[in-house]
Amino acid sequence: MIREEANLKAYNTFGVNVRAKKLAIFENIEQLDQLIRENNTEEMLVIGGGSNVLFTDHFSGLVLLNRIKGIAAVDETEDFVYVRAGAGEIWHEFVLFCIEKGWGGVENLSLIPGSVGASPMQNIGAYGVEIKDVFDSLNAYEIGSGKVQRFTHSECEFGYRESVFKKKLKNKYIITEVTFKLTKKHQLNTSYGAIEEELSKQNITTPGIKDVSDAVIKIRRSKLPDPLKIGNAGSFFKNPVISRQQFEKIRNRYENIPHYTVSDSEVKLPAGWLIDQAGWKGKRFDKYGVHVHQALVLVNYGGATGKEIFDLSEKIIKDIEHKYGITLEREVNII
Repeated sequence: MIREEANLKAYNTFGVNVRAKKLAIFENIEQLDQLIRENNTEEMLVIGGGSNVLFTDHFSGLVLLNRIKGIAAVDETEDFVYVRAGAGEIWHEFVLFCIEKGWGGVENLSLIPGSVGASPMQNIGAYGVEIKDVFDSLNAYEIGSGKVQRFTHSECEFGYRESVFKKKLKNKYIITEVTFKLTKKHQLNTSYGAIEEELSKQNITTPGIKDVSDAVIKIRRSKLPDPLKIGNAGSFFKNPVISRQQFEKIRNRYENIPHYTVSDSEVKLPAGWLIDQAGWKGKRFDKYGVHVHQALVLVNYGGATGKEIFDLSEKIIKDIEHKYGITLEREVNII
């Protein structure tokens, strides 16, 4: 059933009060296909959890809410289990389901907002793990033909918070289900961020996947605002990757700048540190601002428009470019 002039406030984690000309939910490919065929003259936008989008205005087309569900092990070997999940599954609930089953690889990605379908599109990542590390394949509905196509790891062209679906195949496919290659014999990744420190606080010396997940959840909750309480979309900006030559110039001015080596020629800098050092962390402008505990997160305290939040991001980008010669990229999709 299609709703006309539907309010989207409940369907975007920024809590921006905008409307869509039309809104519909699909729970399987047949429903999706019917909606596409009956509304093929409309501009379309697919939303899963609405956690990586900022609406700057009302949407003049059809918003489709992906609610394809289901999680199942479809194959396994001595070391791995292949788990297929519907694109409409809530990501964190999927992670917890896998941990309960003893399937490893996604524990570092606990508490990331959004849906399973968005995870390969964005190549989501946290604490040293990205989707590409556990991804096997996905199925996607081609809007033009109505056919479902399988995409392998290489065909998704994963990059840093990027995939083929954000670039050359943008708005051409709708992801319907994703298959992950998870571990039965786990190799834990605890060296990134504060995971080891948190495990040490709990006196855990031989952690399992649930221990790592619990540590990540605790760390994230201490730093990041709950979207149910304060509107936000998590990290608003990507961590910039710059040349080593440019990095050395910046390090001459900021000796203690944190950094991560990407290759012999490239270095990744934490965008949150840059924004914090530039004085933006915790700044509030009436109904919106930069979160007090994490400078990467822009927040809607209630009643802010998407345009106001976007304009704030513009000011931050220009200021960082002026101070450091680095151009930040938005991780959030602007509509």
